[in-house]
Amino acid sequence: MNLNTLGWHDFFASHFASFQEQGFVPGRIAQEHRNCYQVLFRDGELRAEVSGKFRHDSQTRADFPAVGDWVALAAKPGQERAIIHAVLPRRSVFSRKAILSGGMPETGGTTDQQVLAANVDTVMLITGLDDNYNVRRIERYVTIAWDSGAAPVIVLNKADLCDDVDARVREVADAAIGVPVHAVSAMENSGLEILQEYIKSGQTVAFLGSSGVGKSTIINHLLGTERQKVQDVRGGDSRGRHTTVHRELIVLPDGGIVIDTPGMREIQPWSNDEGIERTFADIIDLATHCRFNDCSHQNEPGCAIRQALEDGTLDRKRFRNYLKLQKELAHLARRQNEHAARQEQRQWGKRIRNYHKAMKELRKKGLA
Repeated sequence: MNLNTLGWHDFFASHFASFQEQGFVPGRIAQEHRNCYQVLFRDGELRAEVSGKFRHDSQTRADFPAVGDWVALAAKPGQERAIIHAVLPRRSVFSRKAILSGGMPETGGTTDQQVLAANVDTVMLITGLDDNYNVRRIERYVTIAWDSGAAPVIVLNKADLCDDVDARVREVADAAIGVPVHAVSAMENSGLEILQEYIKSGQTVAFLGSSGVGKSTIINHLLGTERQKVQDVRGGDSRGRHTTVHRELIVLPDGGIVIDTPGMREIQPWSNDEGIERTFADIIDLATHCRFNDCSHQNEPGCAIRQALEDGTLDRKRFRNYLKLQKELAHLARRQNEHAARQEQRQWGKRIRNYHKAMKELRKKGLA
């Protein structure tokens, strides 16, 4: 299998040089299961698991391989299993906040990063033009997409169910400034050809969106076969039934690469401020025209934000969504700092234990 077709290029080759000297081969994670991975590499496909040392050295969930990752493999000819010894640095990473070990943080759970897809060039954010349509959710997805390092593209599917497609496209374009917006109908096979322009040979495109928006139907069209299972959405709320149950990297016949993901009803950010600055650039620009640099946009005189809200040039719902995401990111930053402090404390504890162990051995030998 040609590695370039799988998305391999100089960035990964430069980081792999030291592993190549050790006899490892590069592979790309196609599927992630509970204790093992499906990996594509030069000789085809095999199952792999991480080494004991890798597992011991990994400190967080995000350290483990995710779909789209390039890894260093110990693969022997003729064997169907391999060992993963390292994950190469990621060019881009699409992540969300996950709560582990006991539920919500307020009840003792821990905040961790869940990597949804790695080394993605383009993120296609799929939304249905039925009851699934929600501009505020689109803003959230775009914010997280910008933070991933990949380029977002918005796909409004089910155009056949919408009475005024052009109005929806304009509304989304106003909410996602600078992001391409395409209206398609996967059911009627209409408008899908434009998506091919983003999926060139060696390029990786991740499909994300809620259940029932038509991700699998679109991917089946790109594949030219009914590979991904498709089910009808539920009547009344347009929610899907999670046809895709795990993330999967698929190589298309023309060499493009797509990553299919399960539907997500909610996604919480795991990021810095870059995404929110790009998604809400209009609000941030408005704020620079406030009379005071530290304006809270509440009661201060000369507030450009309040003026825009009053004269209707700034949508109140959009501004509330901006404030909501800002609050989430501030809370997340506090949780991440707490997590980093705990990690540092554990590392110091480990170093101290190792020091005392080494001193004990030296005393036994009469050297200390």
